[in-house]
Amino acid sequence: MIRLGAGRLDRIVAVGAHCDDIAIGAGGTLLTMCLARPGLRVDALVLSGGGGEREQEERAALAAFCPGADLRLTVLKLPDGRLPAHWDEAKAAVEELRGQTEPDLVLGPRTEDAHQDHRGLATLLTTAFRDHLVLGYEIVKWDADLGRPVAYQPLSPEIAEQKVRLLQEHYPSQRHRPWYDREAFLGLARIRGIESHARYAEAFAATKVTLNLGTLNLGG
Repeated sequence: MIRLGAGRLDRIVAVGAHCDDIAIGAGGTLLTMCLARPGLRVDALVLSGGGGEREQEERAALAAFCPGADLRLTVLKLPDGRLPAHWDEAKAAVEELRGQTEPDLVLGPRTEDAHQDHRGLATLLTTAFRDHLVLGYEIVKWDADLGRPVAYQPLSPEIAEQKVRLLQEHYPSQRHRPWYDREAFLGLARIRGIESHARYAEAFAATKVTLNLGTLNLGG
């Protein structure tokens, strides 16, 4: 297991197609980063759910998942499940976000995600943020589309438990879903932890990663 750092993180971008996507896919990672670096700037964009109960849930949830951070959240009103039909609006929103920040890290959905909204947004991210580290988080669902991750963020047991607690606390509109429970969230985190020699972890896909391994010393 090779452990690589991303250097100092001062600004990150977190993007989701729906309210709760960011928290489910990368909530533990957000907690870990924000607790380690108070004042971290987090620019977050969610494409759907704006103007109602879901937006209220999302604002309260991301404030809890980003303690001490400079959180700037935008929640739009694109219809759920219809991103391809609203491609221009989604593209404009992502490009506007890109123009507002120069992030050290981008968190968003995976390009291999079976949900068309997730997959479409992932494609927009890799186009808009061409020179950035873009990590694609995973969301377990009935599509059975979990892949083979290439990057892992270990989570302490305390962070993993806090993530589950915050998900249950801040998204009451989702509690009726059969997959939205403690066993699902901790179970996947435990599996990813096993894969990364940790108790728990969140896992990510990456389309491209550019390495900076230092200057080769050719002196004699």
